[in-house]
Amino acid sequence: MKYTHRKSYRHAALSFLLTAASVTGFSASAVAQESPMEEDYFRIMNVSSPEGAMLEVGGLTVLPSGDLGVSTRRGDVYIVENPTSERPYFRKFASGLHEILGLAYKDGGLYAAQRGELTKLVDTDMDGKADKYKTVYAWPISGHYHEYSFGPKIAPDGDFFVTGNVAFGDEEWWRGESRVPWRGWTMKISEDGKMQPWATGMRSPAGPGIIDGEFFYTDNQGDWMGSGGLWHVPKGSFTGHPAGLRWTDMPNSPVKLKTEELYAKVDPRQVKDENGRYIKPENVVDEEFVSLYEMKKFFPELRTPAVWLPHGILGISNSEPVKIPEDNFGPFGGQVLIGDQGMSLISRVFLEKVNGEYQGAAFLFRTGFQSGVLRMAWAQDGSLFVGETNRGWGSAGDANYGLQRLVWNGRTPFEMRAVRAMPDGFEIEFTKPVDKKTAEDVSSYSVTSFIYKYHPVYGSPPVNTEENPVKGVKVSEDGMRARIVVDNLRPYYIHNITLSGVRERDNSHSLVHPTAYYTLNNIPKGEKLSLSELSTKNAASSKAKATAGASTQKAAAKASAAAKPAAKKTAAKTAAPTYDEVKGLLAKYTCLACHNPDKRQVGPAYVDVAKRGYTPERIVELIHNPEPKNWPDYATEMPPMPQVPKEDALKIARWINSLAPAAK
Repeated sequence: MKYTHRKSYRHAALSFLLTAASVTGFSASAVAQESPMEEDYFRIMNVSSPEGAMLEVGGLTVLPSGDLGVSTRRGDVYIVENPTSERPYFRKFASGLHEILGLAYKDGGLYAAQRGELTKLVDTDMDGKADKYKTVYAWPISGHYHEYSFGPKIAPDGDFFVTGNVAFGDEEWWRGESRVPWRGWTMKISEDGKMQPWATGMRSPAGPGIIDGEFFYTDNQGDWMGSGGLWHVPKGSFTGHPAGLRWTDMPNSPVKLKTEELYAKVDPRQVKDENGRYIKPENVVDEEFVSLYEMKKFFPELRTPAVWLPHGILGISNSEPVKIPEDNFGPFGGQVLIGDQGMSLISRVFLEKVNGEYQGAAFLFRTGFQSGVLRMAWAQDGSLFVGETNRGWGSAGDANYGLQRLVWNGRTPFEMRAVRAMPDGFEIEFTKPVDKKTAEDVSSYSVTSFIYKYHPVYGSPPVNTEENPVKGVKVSEDGMRARIVVDNLRPYYIHNITLSGVRERDNSHSLVHPTAYYTLNNIPKGEKLSLSELSTKNAASSKAKATAGASTQKAAAKASAAAKPAAKKTAAKTAAPTYDEVKGLLAKYTCLACHNPDKRQVGPAYVDVAKRGYTPERIVELIHNPEPKNWPDYATEMPPMPQVPKEDALKIARWINSLAPAAK
């Protein structure tokens, strides 16, 4: 059975909608069949490339002429003429560079971030090819494979931002380290070759970006990074990973925090076994832990994400953020799109400032790209170029590389346009008017909140998860906004806001993406709504009361059924479920983001796991506490997932084992 990433998301969405329909009383079949999906509004189109060209795209930039500049991980730079036409023309502009992971245009020249330098490429004799390769600035490299460099991004003053990956240890192969100056840093470089260190705390900063004139970047989950996210980075910031702190005693460092100061508050867990070898730190369930935001009171230079991008849901290897021009993509103009290399998708972010600090909501936007989304650039016709690659990194898309285009068809999808923090909850703005009957029903909404651990382990499960009861809702007269009053708001926590029951006014469509993840760095001050202003209608509660009598009458029948032979019950429990019976669980716990039933993706195929012959109980143990050493040829480690209940994990495990050849 073939099962692509795009199909996996559609199955997850349909499963979710069926559940929502049963709660709200809508016809499940009608909702599933009639509600449009993301591909009904945003079409993915291939950009034809020359035969034999290996477009492992590392950088994209649109020139004033409308031509597209493309850099590749293999060290080539192309100029694509008429890039939105059916027959674009590719001209090789430069070659022989080292893993170009960013490209920018300024004043007639192209600027490329190679592994060890920022290079200016100029065509002085106007023959269509670069004949001048000028080193603007070179930084140290140790030769470690993971020392990627990303950028450049042009600052408002014309300087360039470049970010640098950390390396990894030899014995401590899991621990990021800065072997040479400015690894794990952001550098600001002038046209005349002067460099000023800007900030540190970066681990794998694949997504530098300029948003409204300010520097932001995305980082990936890994050691010290519980999940990916989007950071706002003023000069002198520390964003969490300690490797770059090694260089804070340099005279030009704007960060003064020392490694020893951080380790005095958070244990680096550098423990050796009886043979004197370091022990890889693993997640400890039910341990005492700290979260990144808790360190802010000790270290004022620490910056938490403006918006967390929950791992396995909105990506596993977050890449470039780009702002949507005001006239592009309809109601989403002015917001931010963020690519993801591992899950081959694009997320959407609505940003706002509260008490002087950025925060906001993240939504899924478009899945189904052919390879890992690394770079994006806006075409002059309003479409979005998407540059892709997956060599050595793995991605949900089948292809190893690609250049595609995302095109809006001009129709407005029914979505949450924005989510804003309120003193007592959240205000949700829609792209189309809502049906008031469903929107004024508190059972149409659910809110939970969670956070991640700040520790040297690779990633973190969601922890401290709590419900945030929705007390009431106020819908605007025009149906374009719903303000929900929520209990138990928690600063710096991610608030999962799901609108499973809200429908569009004109045709009862469900939301294309019914879930937002709001990072609540600050709760704004202001007036709270009174209970008299709110609708507290709860259709789910009323339905439960109405069926209480029927449930009592059925109690005797249930008791009788419970007395059936134990052997029959045991057989029912141990029988392998079908795919249709587990696909909802696989979607709920984001398993499909990394695993496919029968092919290698970010993680191993389920059929390959089945071949290992694990017992169901052992698979449950590995879900809760993975052992990456079991799969050494996969670059991305699976995070611990103790949040998956044992009963659900066992069901998934029995289905996995049913895929083994002997079982078939």
